[in-house]
Amino acid sequence: MFKLPDLPYAYNALEPYIDQETMHIHHDGHHATYVKNLNEILAGHEDFLGMGVEELLQHLDQVPEDIRIKVKNNAGGHYHHSIFWTILAPEGGEPSGRLLEALNQSFGSFDGFKTQFNNSASSVFGSGWTWLVNDAGSLKIVNSPNQNSPISLLQVPILGTDLWEHAYYLKYKNKRAEWIENFWKVVNWKEIENRLGASDFT
Repeated sequence: MFKLPDLPYAYNALEPYIDQETMHIHHDGHHATYVKNLNEILAGHEDFLGMGVEELLQHLDQVPEDIRIKVKNNAGGHYHHSIFWTILAPEGGEPSGRLLEALNQSFGSFDGFKTQFNNSASSVFGSGWTWLVNDAGSLKIVNSPNQNSPISLLQVPILGTDLWEHAYYLKYKNKRAEWIENFWKVVNWKEIENRLGASDFT
């Protein structure tokens, strides 16, 4: 069975950039629903319920066709949000060390990376995510619609921002660009560096 992870901080810890009500709805409502749906959809499929969510998303072709899209949507939602909570922190700061070197090498500079990431996020039409991924040893910025996951393409997510309206609309309304800019103020760069190391990026 898949389980909803606890938030690693208080619901109001990311204010003023992410408000407490949004965090309650986002975690206790949306993420919890993805987990509930996924367990219900896979009831009777113990082989899939026993997988980790990454493994499940990497083997969607083995999921029965009649439930495959529902599994992709809900497993993606669970996986993406499980990452999202960990890459946020009350005091963001800036990257350093190996992570900063990797960003400089791949995007010219940290500011260059942020600009490319923001431009990519701003181009997403409708709901989705923008990710920094490790793609076979190269850092890339990719967009994924809805809850489609880079991990299904064997791209390892390092950092991502949620562009579904439920992630920002209570505070930012239709000002998505403002949400994208303020996202950087609560990025947990230590966790991003850990994720980079765990992805075997060289």
